[in-house]
Formats: sequence, structure tokens, C-alpha cells
Amino acid sequence: MQNRCFWVHENPLYIDYHDNEWGKPVYDDKTLFEFLLLESFQAGLSWITILKKRENFREAFDHFDYQKIAAYPESKYNSLLENAGIIRNKLKIKSAITNAKLFMEIQKEFGSFSKFIWSYVDGKPIVNTIHKREDIPATTTLSDTISKDLKKRGFKFVGSTIVYAFMQATGIVNDHTIDCFCY
Repeated sequence: MQNRCFWVHENPLYIDYHDNEWGKPVYDDKTLFEFLLLESFQAGLSWITILKKRENFREAFDHFDYQKIAAYPESKYNSLLENAGIIRNKLKIKSAITNAKLFMEIQKEFGSFSKFIWSYVDGKPIVNTIHKREDIPATTTLSDTISKDLKKRGFKFVGSTIVYAFMQATGIVNDHTIDCFCY
């Protein structure tokens, strides 16, 4: 049996997510947007809740196509509010639409969102030395900085804790514990 990070439960969704996605560097804008959207919906909830609803989110939000999401009319917003398969939070749904628009503004400015976000770490993941649960921070100076920048640009639901979780999910930071086979 492979040794995994302490937070991985027996749920196959969690195991698959941990083994194949979490902490692996993501440079593709569409996938980066997917994680930005999912992390913003996760605020105040457990990640397993989001993983269980991920396919529903994928269908509801046009496979995380930020160009389509940015152009959602009021009718689409209203249908999302009625969709029991996702988190039906008015502010989070509005933020997904707003953030999609701002995501494209960053693409115009930097050539891609990937170039923008990875510029904070010179294109290379930060590999931390995590021994135990207490070693994993909820925020860092870097997540504070990125959060402030995104908020200044108008993004919503991008507090430092959400940004740090996004950094972990997309491999900008590798927080696998040193005894984990993914480290």
C-alpha cells in the first residue's frame, strides 16, 4: 500500500485527486480557471463536497469554458441558482461570472493566465518540506500577495486561504508530506 498525505481519506475521489492532480504543476489556462472556480466555491465547505459535485459543476459551467461563463446572461445565472447539483450560492455564482471576465483581462495583459500566475514563482513550483499536519500553512506571504493583486483587479472569493489552496491544487506549491509517494 502506498503512503499518502494524512488528509487523504478512503474515498476513491479523494485518492484519485491526490494521486493524479493535487500538487502537480498546471500550466493550462482552462484547467487553472477550473481550479480557480472550484476553489472559490469551496470557501467554507470541505473539498470532498466539491469533488463529489465536480462533474455537476463541469456540466453546469460549460466545461469551465471561461469565455462562455464571462458572457452568461441573467437567464443562465438564474438556472445556476436552481441547479441542485452545484453549490447554489448567489455570490459565488456571480463571482464565477465576474472572475471569468477578469481572467480574460489578465490573459490579454500577460498573454495567458498561466504566465501571470506562474510569474510569482519564476515558473517553478515551490516544494515545501512537510512532515506533519501542523507544517502546512493556510496562507503564506505569497498567497497574501497574489490575493491582494487579484482583489485589486476585481476578483471575488480570492482570499489568501483560497489562493493558497489554489496554489496547492495547481502545483504552484507542492505540499505533499515527505512520507507521501507523490513528494
